[in-house]
Amino acid sequence: MLMKTKTFSRRRMFVVVIVCFLSICVLTGRLSYIMFFKSEELQKLADSLHERERTIKAKRGNMLDRNGVTIAQNKPVNTISVIFSQIKDAEGVAKILAEKLELNYEDVLKKVKKRVALTVIKTNVERDLADEIRACNLPGVMIDEDYRRWYPYGTLASQVIGFTGADNQGIIGLEVSYEEYLKGTAGQILTVTDARGIELENIAENRIEPIDGNHLVTTIDVNIQSYVEQIAEKVMQGKSAIGVSIILMNPQNGEILAMANKPDFDLNEPFALDIDTTGLTSEEKQKLLNQIWRNFNISDTYEPGSAFKVVTASAGLEEGVVAETSTFSCPGFRIVEDRRIRCHKVGGHGAQTFVQGIQNSCNPVFMDVGAALGVDNWYKYLDKFGLFDKTGVDLPGEARTIIHKKENVGPVELATMSFGQSFQITPLQLVRAAASVINGGNLVTPHFGDKVINNDGETVVEFEYPITKQSISAETSAAMCRLLESVVSEGTGRRCYVPGFRIGGKTATSEKLPRRNGKYIASFLAFAPADDPQVIALVLVNEPKGIYYGGAVVGPIIQEIFTTVLPYLGIEEVYSERDYLNYNVGNIEVPNLLGLTVAEAKKVLKDYTKLEIEILGEGDMVVEQFPLEGEFINEDSKVILYAE
Repeated sequence: MLMKTKTFSRRRMFVVVIVCFLSICVLTGRLSYIMFFKSEELQKLADSLHERERTIKAKRGNMLDRNGVTIAQNKPVNTISVIFSQIKDAEGVAKILAEKLELNYEDVLKKVKKRVALTVIKTNVERDLADEIRACNLPGVMIDEDYRRWYPYGTLASQVIGFTGADNQGIIGLEVSYEEYLKGTAGQILTVTDARGIELENIAENRIEPIDGNHLVTTIDVNIQSYVEQIAEKVMQGKSAIGVSIILMNPQNGEILAMANKPDFDLNEPFALDIDTTGLTSEEKQKLLNQIWRNFNISDTYEPGSAFKVVTASAGLEEGVVAETSTFSCPGFRIVEDRRIRCHKVGGHGAQTFVQGIQNSCNPVFMDVGAALGVDNWYKYLDKFGLFDKTGVDLPGEARTIIHKKENVGPVELATMSFGQSFQITPLQLVRAAASVINGGNLVTPHFGDKVINNDGETVVEFEYPITKQSISAETSAAMCRLLESVVSEGTGRRCYVPGFRIGGKTATSEKLPRRNGKYIASFLAFAPADDPQVIALVLVNEPKGIYYGGAVVGPIIQEIFTTVLPYLGIEEVYSERDYLNYNVGNIEVPNLLGLTVAEAKKVLKDYTKLEIEILGEGDMVVEQFPLEGEFINEDSKVILYAE
């Protein structure tokens, strides 16, 4: 029995020894594996426990106009943050930061006491103020360099340029479209801490420098943009309109020289509203902001009205269903099925050629052309002019055409569409289609981005935009240029005439939906020079008060724009014999007729026997006149009086 007990003890000891040996082997193997194969990984993990990382924002690239003028840049600022583990006097730190940064003390104290590695107190702090806080030597308060987006021209092209948020990323406009080129790459600051998270002194910090963003060169011309915005503001105030939109583009390549929208906003204070917002919910405030940020020229659709007749006329000539010598009769309306669709001239234009129909902007003429084209051809040319697609402009938020499905179009719909009603497009879609009409039939891509350059001015990316040949022939295009020039020289567009320049164009007065609500969009589509178009312009006045006809309201605006812009672009005046014989510029200085009765005004004008006088409104007192007092016109011009 004793022998068995001793034998069992030896075996147990042997097992214990074996187990210990194996355990030592396993531990030795594991330690060797960790030392030789996992050491680098574990060292990184250990370092991460004692390293704190802070981001250094990259300097966002600038935006430049076509002449190198900076329209968006960066302003040096600072970000104020706190590190909880290093704060020694939370109440004292919160008090100083709240006072210096003009923040609520309780809110700051809550952030200071937040048990996280790093808490941002405020961004976009001016350098002088940051230096004041730095001088206070507050343990745990970090002051890092940062950049704030700055727009030196304030409201200039606000809906086009766009702005950035607190994170310096684009929110709207070109700032969003070209984010990948502008944003750059953020850097980092790495500091070493002890086990408590307190930064160790006398240990150099690691710094990964940020990479600056590249610069965007645009097609915008600051001088032209500023000028048209001044005009837009003047017109909006003078006509008590709810908005004015202007586009100037090179019809040959799609470069947009200017795009204005009024009302606008200050890019440096994009979240500020110029109205009392007391009592408004955050959703209501955001809705108001979205409205002023919205770019009417690309994001809203409207019925283009008579300006769209340039497309109908082009399609008719190209398809051969009408010629310049074709004759028409206008009794003031057309009966289409069960509908009586009227012309803007109630008494009608009588017998006229196709050329005169364009000059007079006669609806029955274009209804006849539309009917001759037929639905299939009509939709074929809408497609050729790119009206079923977005223009491809390099801005976010572009809208699409709103139009009947082809199978639902009957004679009435075709008739109204032929003169620009019962469908909707964006202003930029109209400009693009009209550019194709006058540039030889090429469909261009409207755009703002020209190229991307680095800090040394070297080109990084040069953008290319498609130009497709798909609308009309060069012969039809040349004919349309000639016909649209006659609209300005002899037709409804006479108010935009500029001596020495050959200008073509088309007026429009679009009734807003619902019909008969008394609200209109007055517009004018024009281009110059008519024999070699270098600039095309569209001006829209949204709900002008008083006189609302496109020719009367917008014609003078186009005239004012072209008088300044065409010489600025280097387009030289070329005076013709017709300039002197037909226009006799400066022949009559328009007198002041405001405040007179209609009878008195007619009496004042009776000496000008060739003047055509048109009275709008039902009152007896003249409250508005076109042309304006002091303007010079020729004897066969029309004077429009609005009476209330």
